[in-house]
Amino acid sequence: MTQPRLGFIGIGLMGDPMTRRLLAAGFDVTVWNRTPAKAEALSQAGAQVADTIAELMNAVDEVLLCLANTTVVEDVVFGEGGVAQHGRAGQRLIDLSSSDPAATRDYAEWLESESGMRWVDAPVSGGVAGAEAGSLAIMCGGEGKDIEAIRPLLAPLAARVTHMGPVGSGQVTKVCNQMVVGCQATVIAEMVALAEASGVDAGRLTEALAGGFADSTPFRILTPRMAASDFADPPWHLRTLLKDLDMAVAQSQRSGSATPMSGLAAQLMRAHAGRGHAGHDPATLVEAYRTAGQIEEDNR
Repeated sequence: MTQPRLGFIGIGLMGDPMTRRLLAAGFDVTVWNRTPAKAEALSQAGAQVADTIAELMNAVDEVLLCLANTTVVEDVVFGEGGVAQHGRAGQRLIDLSSSDPAATRDYAEWLESESGMRWVDAPVSGGVAGAEAGSLAIMCGGEGKDIEAIRPLLAPLAARVTHMGPVGSGQVTKVCNQMVVGCQATVIAEMVALAEASGVDAGRLTEALAGGFADSTPFRILTPRMAASDFADPPWHLRTLLKDLDMAVAQSQRSGSATPMSGLAAQLMRAHAGRGHAGHDPATLVEAYRTAGQIEEDNR
């Protein structure tokens, strides 16, 4: 069978390596980005660079998005000159972004009514390293026939693709994932600061706890960065994690489910972001605890 022609919108930390993997797998990929220079860099890897969304839509069968947040998704899809204006029945939109579940369900209905396109929400977990290695976990919401149809094009990106239910279910699943990651990030910062204040070499925590119940991917990524105060070249940003925790709290209000730990983690991150760290590595959370500990020591 002829491979579908792919469009990729959103060439950022995740979009760039995912596009490169699709190209390496032999897919014909056309890219567009709001900042054109990021898209141009992929032309050397074999991508076609579209000047407009209209040009991209005319050239592809499936459209993948990897955008910063729900607002940007809405703007790119439904804004002037966006996907909805140029889409056609038979095309699918595959949203790899982490977007609000309720908005996603509304967008799916809106898009199909305007263009005949169907929507699959397919948020990812695994970070930049997972995108580069093709080992992402992808959680999908949509019709079963659509999920099965797109599995071959997701294969170069993912170690696992799971159909979680109708449209929006993938986003709910990603929210659940980020609740665990966000709460872990805050307690790891707390743990590293406690170890340091108690005279323990925090740089050895990763080795000491490896394979135990506290071990996890966030633990292995964040603990050494916090212990070494290594905040350069962050693999993710605090504002992204905060955005996802805020979506968790909003979803809990819709569903009547309590999320006190996620709400507290969000408030701790919001305070840290407000001190100028929104665009920094979540590992910088440890600085908030170090500062608090120093103030307490100074007041003794």
